[in-house]
Amino acid sequence: MTTAVHIWWTALRIAAALNIAAWTVSAAALTSRRDRFPAAEYRWRRLLLWLSAGYVAGCAFRSFLPRIDLERICLAATPLSSMTVGRSVATAAELCFIAQCALLLHRAGRGADSKFAVAVSLLLFPLIVIAEGASWYAILSTNYLGHVAENSLWTFCAVLLLASFFSLWPHSSRPQRRFLAAMIIFTIGYVAFMAGIDLPMYWSRWTTELTAGVKYLSLTQGLRDASRQCIVSFDWEVWHEEIPWMTLYFTAAVWVSIALPHAPAWLNGALGQTPAKAGRRAAGN
Repeated sequence: MTTAVHIWWTALRIAAALNIAAWTVSAAALTSRRDRFPAAEYRWRRLLLWLSAGYVAGCAFRSFLPRIDLERICLAATPLSSMTVGRSVATAAELCFIAQCALLLHRAGRGADSKFAVAVSLLLFPLIVIAEGASWYAILSTNYLGHVAENSLWTFCAVLLLASFFSLWPHSSRPQRRFLAAMIIFTIGYVAFMAGIDLPMYWSRWTTELTAGVKYLSLTQGLRDASRQCIVSFDWEVWHEEIPWMTLYFTAAVWVSIALPHAPAWLNGALGQTPAKAGRRAAGN
């Protein structure tokens, strides 16, 4: 079964290379449409594009050097495979992704006059900062409860995003609704996966260790331990529970990030006013 892990790892690296190529095409496409956008709108989309670059690069790094943090297991014996390096890259990438989501939702909420969407957009980044802290606690202490907290916060943010999409729907145009429909499908799938597979996996591991009376590391001990050389293993039994979430994380989530800079416009950047307000002004004239 070690062959299966090798095949999966090869597929993951091919996907990472294709994702980098897709981001390059996305960047070229946005640049080619520069004249269609007001300057402020184009700068905002470029910001989303560069945040996407951070996420794509982080996921590519993790695709080439997969690891299982709490067990200190990896597929390549290199200093870059250490848990501290990998988690640092993951933290930066995930903050880039949630910043994309928050910025786009804030703009859409303003354009659709949705106070709820705007409020959620302001909550997303701080909540994920807390989630990243929980993840670091899990990795340093080797306590799976940190991963339970981390993934619970990500799931909660996804539920908030889903509610925001529905709040935007009545005030959106046909192209905007097509985009929202795609995001709704993706988010429902994400919540279902997290609630049905990912969270139960981490909860089960934590309760098993709790019952066994496992002793956890202090943060200082954990920092030293997580900075050491990882254990290389291609054992299917070690990796089979990690493969589903890693595969989806480094493919579908990356594709969403690449697509976000090309989302429909909710604000009328040329006039500096929302479409709803522009419509009311036109009706008044």
